[in-house]
Amino acid sequence: MHIELTEMLRCPETHEEAFLVMSTGEMVGRMVRSGILGCPVCRKEYPIVKGIVNFSAPGPGAGLPPRQKDAVASGDPPRSPDAQTLQALLDLSGPGGYVVLVGSAARHAVGLAGLMGGIHFVGIDAPADVEEVPVLSLLACATMIPLRRAMARAVVVGPERASRAWLDEALRVLLRGRRLVIEDEGAGESGMARRGVAGAAAGTAAGDRGRGRDGSGRPEAARGGAGTVGGGAGVITPR
Repeated sequence: MHIELTEMLRCPETHEEAFLVMSTGEMVGRMVRSGILGCPVCRKEYPIVKGIVNFSAPGPGAGLPPRQKDAVASGDPPRSPDAQTLQALLDLSGPGGYVVLVGSAARHAVGLAGLMGGIHFVGIDAPADVEEVPVLSLLACATMIPLRRAMARAVVVGPERASRAWLDEALRVLLRGRRLVIEDEGAGESGMARRGVAGAAAGTAAGDRGRGRDGSGRPEAARGGAGTVGGGAGVITPR
């Protein structure tokens, strides 16, 4: 985990946000390879093992959590949308800040980093084949995004995490006016499509309108916005 990400973390327990306190062990450059994070509010401690912050562990000395595995046919590599397509959907310019990648979306980090220099990526509950690299910090938490409110320049949610709870979390950490991209395995060759959502309010667009959902349970594109260029993922821009 990149050491500067520490100030953006929050405890996953249901209490007010508070800065976590880090005790570092091994470091490689600016990346923390081992250590402990402590919450000053509830006194819980979370280990950093092999660079991964384990927010699901009971305390120091716990090993790595089970990493999620995608349902992919044996011998078939996971399909990945084109990094340039995803870069266009994120609509980011200039270096700096954080982009959050939830679930299997963490696989895009290296490809995006090659196109978007100076941005640090944060993978949440990444698949087992995703490893920490200098451009990517990994956080293991199966219940929420353990990051502070309104800290991300963009969020990408993998298709297996496109549920109301995870989309609400994505909107919580997203800066106002920035984009949330939701992947869809059933979309065309790129695995993505673009839909516009006008006037969505952060923290509510993902789940407050029951009538805004289709039969799949994913949020439909709301009125207005950018139109459709394909058939699958959505882009939500809170305002």
